[in-house]
Amino acid sequence: MTSRIRIALYQPDIPGNTGTILRMAACLGVAVDIVEPAGFDMSDRALRRAGMDYAEQAAMRRHRTWNHFLEWNAQERRRLILATTQAEQSYRTFAFRSDDILLFGRESAGAPEDVHRAADARLCIPMVDGHRSLNLAISTALFVGEALRQTVDDSE
Repeated sequence: MTSRIRIALYQPDIPGNTGTILRMAACLGVAVDIVEPAGFDMSDRALRRAGMDYAEQAAMRRHRTWNHFLEWNAQERRRLILATTQAEQSYRTFAFRSDDILLFGRESAGAPEDVHRAADARLCIPMVDGHRSLNLAISTALFVGEALRQTVDDSE
């Protein structure tokens, strides 16, 4: 199973989360875009440890800056779907398309305003009142799971 859905991580801070996401992406056939600079050395052994040998199997593209990512996506013409605690629409009520890019902000600071402005849609994960956010890898798994459920025919 491979999917055209992509995951984009905007300046990720925690190598363990990125490694876990790379492992999930490799197992599910989803490509990952890393928008740099990351908050860690991308060759960091913690990244490799968290991703195990799967991280090397993940289809990963690195973008030097947000602007480089936007230039690349202008050619790709994919929708940017931003996961954010600042959104009102739930990811569970959104109609994903097979060529969407699921975009996630930094663990420490989320996504800045220019990233919010570039997004075609902003979605949240509904949570119990008083709770701020979930771990990035868990949030990514929820979004990817729903996007794949909607867009992938398991009989292929």
